[in-house]
Amino acid sequence: MKSPRNMEKRKARLPQATGETFSMCIPPPNVTGSLHIGHALTVAIQDALVRWHRMRGDRVLWVPGSDHAGIATQAVVEKQLWKERGVRRHELSREDFLREVWKWKEEKGGEICEQLRALGASLDWDRECFTMDTGSSVAVTEAFVRLYKAGLLYRSRQLVNWSCALRSAISDIEVESRPLPGRTELQLPGCPTPVSFGLLFSVAFPVDGEPDAEVVVGTTRPETLPGDVAVAVHPDDSRYTHLHGRQLCHPLTGQLLPLITDCTVQPHLGTGAVKVTPAHSPADAELGARHGLSPRSVIAEDGTMTALCEDWLQGLHRFVAREKILSALRERGLFRGLQNHPMVLPICSRSGDVVEYLLKSQWFVRCREMGERAAKAVESGALDLSPSFHQKNWQHWFSHIGDWCVSRQLWWGHRIPAYLVVEEHAKGETEDFWVVGRTEAEAREVAAELTGRPGAELTLERDPDVLDTWFSSALFPFSALGWPRETPDLARFYPLSLLETGSDLLLFWVGRMVMLGTQLTGQLPFSKVLLHSMVRDRQGRKMSKSLGNVLDPRDIISGVELQVLQDKLRDGNLDPAELAIAASAQRKDFPHGIPECGTDALRFTLCSHGALGGDLHLSVSEVLSFRHFCNKIWNALRFILNALGEEFIPQPAEELSPASRMDTWILSCLARTAQDCERGFLTRELSLVTHALHHFWLHNLCDVYLEAVKPVLSHSPRPLEPPQVLFFCADVGLRLLAPLMPFLAEELWQRLPPRPGGPSAPSICVAPYPSARSLEHWHQPELERRFSRVQESVQVLRALRATYQLTKARPRVLLQSSEPGEQGLFEAFLEPLGILGYCGAVGLLPPGAAAPSGWVQAALSDTSQAYMELQGLVDPQTHLPRLAARRHKLQKQLDGLLAQPPSEGQAETQRQQRLSSLQLELSKLDKAASHLRQLMDDFPSPGSSPSP
Repeated sequence: MKSPRNMEKRKARLPQATGETFSMCIPPPNVTGSLHIGHALTVAIQDALVRWHRMRGDRVLWVPGSDHAGIATQAVVEKQLWKERGVRRHELSREDFLREVWKWKEEKGGEICEQLRALGASLDWDRECFTMDTGSSVAVTEAFVRLYKAGLLYRSRQLVNWSCALRSAISDIEVESRPLPGRTELQLPGCPTPVSFGLLFSVAFPVDGEPDAEVVVGTTRPETLPGDVAVAVHPDDSRYTHLHGRQLCHPLTGQLLPLITDCTVQPHLGTGAVKVTPAHSPADAELGARHGLSPRSVIAEDGTMTALCEDWLQGLHRFVAREKILSALRERGLFRGLQNHPMVLPICSRSGDVVEYLLKSQWFVRCREMGERAAKAVESGALDLSPSFHQKNWQHWFSHIGDWCVSRQLWWGHRIPAYLVVEEHAKGETEDFWVVGRTEAEAREVAAELTGRPGAELTLERDPDVLDTWFSSALFPFSALGWPRETPDLARFYPLSLLETGSDLLLFWVGRMVMLGTQLTGQLPFSKVLLHSMVRDRQGRKMSKSLGNVLDPRDIISGVELQVLQDKLRDGNLDPAELAIAASAQRKDFPHGIPECGTDALRFTLCSHGALGGDLHLSVSEVLSFRHFCNKIWNALRFILNALGEEFIPQPAEELSPASRMDTWILSCLARTAQDCERGFLTRELSLVTHALHHFWLHNLCDVYLEAVKPVLSHSPRPLEPPQVLFFCADVGLRLLAPLMPFLAEELWQRLPPRPGGPSAPSICVAPYPSARSLEHWHQPELERRFSRVQESVQVLRALRATYQLTKARPRVLLQSSEPGEQGLFEAFLEPLGILGYCGAVGLLPPGAAAPSGWVQAALSDTSQAYMELQGLVDPQTHLPRLAARRHKLQKQLDGLLAQPPSEGQAETQRQQRLSSLQLELSKLDKAASHLRQLMDDFPSPGSSPSP
């Protein structure tokens, strides 16, 4: 923390300094990857919050970093070595391979940082962290040792998620649950032919001693039959009561297996009998443990069949062995058929292989006790999840949490600080004897103490495995601030973490950070977690490389040709079938590529969606519309700067004096916008901020005030007040905009004339953010409400002009009301009414006075109406045919809609809205035609014949 003296220096440099701290760490993306639009949303929200807090005067820290991504990085480097040098990893020493990984990281691991800079992320780059940095390595080792000493980390032989293609255990988050509707063929790594899944195979187990009796079981995994150790039925299933306690003959080996009863068996599914394979199924492992059954591991680490399967199967790929097993069953007359069977298949998201459950000796973290503390942190309010409905998922996950396997059979990663004491065993035990230490010397001292032998005589072998990447990323908030060498006040430094709700990061990253942080430091890593929407494409699909809808934010920012997008797909890792689908989708979605939209437009679009709501459906056309909004702001500032002139000197804000009601109105709008922005940032609902800014700049300032003030600025001599108001709106409006559109706001703000007096801020990013309190004296809600009535009247006048196609003419207008208050309202804004309605002089017609002849009437409300002069401006003989042509066109559209059969839902609502719109427009045209005919009768044009 900075000293009071440093704070005084900072306050002199940044007068609005509050002394408060706001900090976050970026959810560290994988160093191998690149950011997509989902990441861009996280970055856009985080950066907007960071910039707002910085402009408020808070001490801000935003820690950047990336994750070493053990499996993904190792796979990338292995592929590169094979492609460039024809070398496999195991042909190199571990040290040589790791040098190649570090070399790759230095050369090609910086793409994410380039993307972050392109997005304008104002991270504290001098604090950048990498989860394989020295500081992170120290933290990981310390955490492992402390957890082990606390009895929360242990080694055990248990079932783990195993990727045969990677030959490593993998995390739950790396297991993709793929639903299959029925028979589905998949091409798997290392398997010569496609494999069919989504099938239920029926197999007969003969009853020992009864030649004609059998029990038929259904299985989706016939390749695990050699690992069966029993068949189980429900104890109350009457179909099998007479077989309780009997033995069954294994259909492949003839070995006798017990028929056991267990209440977890579901009798209504299939035949009600299930085979029990404890070594390859988590559910079967629990069932087997209850009945004291010994597991048989029949699938090896590489996905081939083990020696327990006898010679005819040993060494075969498990799915090749499946076909041999089925053939053998058919030959023996024990195959009872197959059928489609909807199922969920576990797939390794890293390799695409089917996940196996294998018994392996691994290191595990006990999570139940830590999980209970994490659950209570949310329950007590110490940790706030926003939106609050995520609390239910949080509690559910921690109530079902199991122990966490943290071993990975890789070379790239944090080497586990555990050592096998060779030829030694714990007292009275036959299992391997392991010791843990921060260094080998420390581990040797521990081993010497436990064995009673001199440490120098002991042989120690370090565990070759590395730790799960999630172990080090869960320590990221702590290690980034120097833990364990320093113990920062984490709650003060990390009040907020932010991530995407659509991913399992909520459970895996935040959950593990909370568990480890609370255990190791006694503190929660942060006090709030903000969960934002998942970004989907405009069709509502999740972003996926195989769908071709994953977008690099830089392609939207700078624009990209379709051919470049297609080339990127071909350079990826998609198989030919996926590549064809993705390329076709790209051609459909982006037939002309992606136009340049700019960083500010992309950020504003992402923040404009309700971050706390449902999924965000993003389209490039939406980003492009906000690019046009950026252009509108640019043109507005160009107009304002031109109106100010070179000699303009801004007045102090407290001396600003509006000269007209329009000046007062725009300042009130500005004050309300500041209130809405402040509320949006405080509640972290940035859609409130974007909506308020879009409405102010586009509708209040550009569409209304600038149009209304143009004639005033043309007066000679030019009045002094409107330019001051324009400067004030530009200065405050750009500072309000800066957290969301930093590049545009900076460029334009620097062009504004400097205020007299003290030095201004060197950049808009450290200029004071306009507070609601500083502008509240300008806020006049009643004036804004009254002026909204004026704006409604403007729309009526514009609609009248459009109906009679008065493109260039500026007709006179008279307004009449029976309500004195309304009459007074019109009187106060007669000049803006004429300017904004594109009319000539606007006057008032006394209540009860007759309407002038030849003027068209339109209702403004129940008590007021407008009259617009048409005589001399409209030639009925010319306009009537035009109205008739427009009417014919609209009637044709109406008839077509009426002929359509009613639909359902949103489509029918839209149809009804369109019908109402067409009918209203036709009514207006009929009324206009009637008025023109009357005008023609009353005021025939020169040379025309009188009506018969």
